[in-house]
Amino acid sequence: MYEHFTTVRVRYAETDQMDIVYYGNYAQYFEVGRAECIRALGFTYKKMEEMGVRMPVVAMEAKFLRPAHYDELITIKTILRTLPSSHEICFEHEVFNEKKKLLTTGKVTLYFIDNLTNKRTCMPADLLATFAPYFGNK
Repeated sequence: MYEHFTTVRVRYAETDQMDIVYYGNYAQYFEVGRAECIRALGFTYKKMEEMGVRMPVVAMEAKFLRPAHYDELITIKTILRTLPSSHEICFEHEVFNEKKKLLTTGKVTLYFIDNLTNKRTCMPADLLATFAPYFGNK
């Protein structure tokens, strides 16, 4: 299993009239968590695209337990529980406030897509090799 933590300060534009983060912004928070998770391993979405692979989101779910508010520092925990063996990768997310209270959980599924053929493909070998040690594979 691989876990990564990213912190973000809630901006005013991300909240509604009730001073609560608008639910649609959690898709962006989840993306920040995924992008920084991958970056921490030495990769970026741009690098993967240069390697010939895109990663579109194909499914997303979220459960809202407590609200986040303007100017709070939130922590996005990104979890990869299983090492992908096919064209699909699934990230789980947990969002916490500064008091370490769980606010939101989510799950985002993406596919690896070959840039040239637009068909599903496997995780790039370099990224797979980087994740493998976290799953007991060398």
